[in-house]
Amino acid sequence: MSTTTRTAVIASRVGLHARPASLFVQAAAATGLPVTVAVGEGEPVDARSILMVMGLGAKQGDRVTLTAEGEGADAALDGLVTVLETDHDA
Repeated sequence: MSTTTRTAVIASRVGLHARPASLFVQAAAATGLPVTVAVGEGEPVDARSILMVMGLGAKQGDRVTLTAEGEGADAALDGLVTVLETDHDA
C-alpha cells in the first residue's frame, strides 16, 4: 500500500491549538485512516489525537506534513490541508 503525503501551512492565528486543533483532529478521525502530522522535520504524531496534535506547538505560518495510507488517502489529505489552511479564528 502506498503512502500519500501533503504539506500545508497553518493559517489560524492561534496556530494548531484549541478550536483549530479540535476541528483538524475531528476531520482526521472522520477519514477512517491512520493519519500523521509533523511540524517541519519533526517527529510525526497521530493526527487523530488532540493531545498529540496540540503538543506539536504548531504556530500560524508553520509548514506541516500530513501522511496517510489506505484507500481514499489522496482525497482525505486534500480535505485536511483545506482545514489547516483555513483561518478558523477569523
